[in-house]
Amino acid sequence: MKPEDFDLFSTLVKQRSGLLLTREKAYLLESRLLPVVRKYNLRSLDDMAQSVRSQRNEAMMADITEAMTTNESSFFRDQKPFTLFQKVLLPQFLESRATKRHIRIWSAATSSGQEAYSIAMICQEEASQLQGWKIDIIGTDLSREMIECAKGGIYTQFEVQRGLPITMLAKYFQQLGNDRWQIKDNLRQMVQFREGNLLQDFGSIGSFDIVYCRNVLTYFDIPTKTRVLEAIRGVMPTDGVLLLGGAETILGISDTFKPMEGQQGVYGAANISVARTAAV
Repeated sequence: MKPEDFDLFSTLVKQRSGLLLTREKAYLLESRLLPVVRKYNLRSLDDMAQSVRSQRNEAMMADITEAMTTNESSFFRDQKPFTLFQKVLLPQFLESRATKRHIRIWSAATSSGQEAYSIAMICQEEASQLQGWKIDIIGTDLSREMIECAKGGIYTQFEVQRGLPITMLAKYFQQLGNDRWQIKDNLRQMVQFREGNLLQDFGSIGSFDIVYCRNVLTYFDIPTKTRVLEAIRGVMPTDGVLLLGGAETILGISDTFKPMEGQQGVYGAANISVARTAAV
């Protein structure tokens, strides 16, 4: 791949997704973009680069961006953030929201939906406490393909074996053939999935008490991390809670959140004024 073509594609991907690609990732860029080349009946990456420069085809640029995003996910990934939700955060918000009886939860960069459905399963397990409550679970992702997968709620045998307790598989899934499983309708109806870009204005989706934005910031440079964190803080109340990946931190990046004592990767909204503006 020509250096100038790498610069074109990496700049495009960073502008549209925040993903930072360094030159040592050129092999990854090339391998992931070749299917896009074939999709548009082009001969090479060079031809696609020329097409992007001359035509600025929106569908092609979206496909290039989606091809480079990481869509790794699993049910109850790392377990601790979901145990924390069930044992600590849910009881906490049941008390603090007792008057309005409404809790909103956002799974940002939800990929194919396993995180959002894991949260929904916990809510079903705690249904006796949640009678009369409205629980909104929203999953967003940059990738249209991933959002469609999440809405369908169909997963392979391999995917349901990763982190999903067998009791929950039996309770919340129905088997399709030999190696596919689908989330049952009642659980799918608990979650709304929609396209959403963390680099664009997402204020229209409303305010959230709990935000899962896990294993996402690690792909961004520091200025992008700061902008995304400030934008997330802008759609949270003063007692909102943010959950990041275990290896992610806000320290030295943003003062819009403060670590929750004794909880790695869990942050409370800092008690400061944050304008509800787009991360642009």
